[in-house]
Amino acid sequence: MNKRLIIAVFLALLLGLGIGYWFAAEKFQPKVETTPVPRKPLYYRSPMDPAVTSPVPRKDSMGMDYVPVYADQEQAAETAPGTVRIDPVTEQNIGVRTAVAGKETLSHVVRAVGRVAYDEERLVRLHPKTEGWIETLRIDKTGEWVKKNEDLLSIYSPQLVASQQEYILALNNLKALEKSPIEDIRRGAEELVKSSRERLKLLDVPAHQLRDLTRTHEIKKTLHIHTPAAGIVMNIGVREGQYVTPATELYMIANLSTVWVYADIYEYELPWVQVGDRVEMRLAGIPGRVFEGHLAYIYPYAEPKTRTIKVRLTFDNPELLLKPDMFAEVTIFAGRKVDAVTIPAQAVIRSGARNQVFVVRAPGKFEPRTVTLGLASNGKVAVLEGLEAGEKVVTSAQFLLDSESKLREVTTKMREPDEPADLSSKPLPLPTPQNSGNTDGEAEPNRHEGHRHD
Repeated sequence: MNKRLIIAVFLALLLGLGIGYWFAAEKFQPKVETTPVPRKPLYYRSPMDPAVTSPVPRKDSMGMDYVPVYADQEQAAETAPGTVRIDPVTEQNIGVRTAVAGKETLSHVVRAVGRVAYDEERLVRLHPKTEGWIETLRIDKTGEWVKKNEDLLSIYSPQLVASQQEYILALNNLKALEKSPIEDIRRGAEELVKSSRERLKLLDVPAHQLRDLTRTHEIKKTLHIHTPAAGIVMNIGVREGQYVTPATELYMIANLSTVWVYADIYEYELPWVQVGDRVEMRLAGIPGRVFEGHLAYIYPYAEPKTRTIKVRLTFDNPELLLKPDMFAEVTIFAGRKVDAVTIPAQAVIRSGARNQVFVVRAPGKFEPRTVTLGLASNGKVAVLEGLEAGEKVVTSAQFLLDSESKLREVTTKMREPDEPADLSSKPLPLPTPQNSGNTDGEAEPNRHEGHRHD
């Protein structure tokens, strides 16, 4: 009896000590306040169209803020129209490949066929200033090099003879009246000499013949015509004894130390090129030589038949190797560069009305997104809106994903409001070459037809 009492007292003592220790720990334990960790949204969705998303906060056309989508809402966001989920096996079977959108600088090289032509600023077409007859033709062969102010031909013109006579009369009149006490008479005689001399200059009388006429007072039957610039005689329009008028072209002289090259570029290449771009040129007639020049002008119209834009290139030609009407291969190194988010060009689905890509939201989950494209070069295209650097886009099998996306979107719109979204809640296998089924439209026979119960 005493032994049982001792055991009961011992158990009661242990129970009391335990209860006391629990109260003491509960009373003196410090209270720690926890600060809730802010959630980071995965992306933002348009409040009016759930299919429109953005990686950054923004407003729609009505000024409404995009709704953030968090990780715990991913399952709910997955039911948005157009979102596609496929299992890993199907993803491998249809050959889904992805690429990361990166920020880089795009450049472009334009290649075209050019035609060498004259430098129009160094082209001279010589015409007489009066009617007359060609007496002597000193330069009578095309292709000859002439220096500036070189004597080309002699012309007899009655008007030139009459102008010489007027000049000599004015000189004699000035000599007779230079000592006149009346100032107006002296001034009138000087003005007459000056005007007669200017008339001869305007008729292209050379300076040496004008000096001889002033000194000797001897009228010349023929007067010389000199070249106003150095160059190569490309065309001779007259022969000795021929009657000429101001409409007759005597010579065409071209300075080929600089040549122009015309090339045609396509419309999609026009945004890249600009005046001053460096150009290289190669010709079949001058193998092994690379000529360097620059783009001098872009013509402000397009060719109606070829839908191309003509550009003018300038090249130095000190050795006279470049000859007009030669064909050449030109390479324009576009100086314009674009720093933007770029993706492979094959990732874009171009439907005509819009450009779309499929963005990888999670393993096996692909979201269609409309993007605004910029310039394209070397298999890359710049994305102006709709995509951020670092996001993954689908580069192959995206047309199968697009078909599945449209099917899911239509199914979602046709579903009743209270009907569960089973089509988006679980991945569905896409049709693959391995399980595409029969193509004749007949149903596959039931393998267990013999065990079917009526």
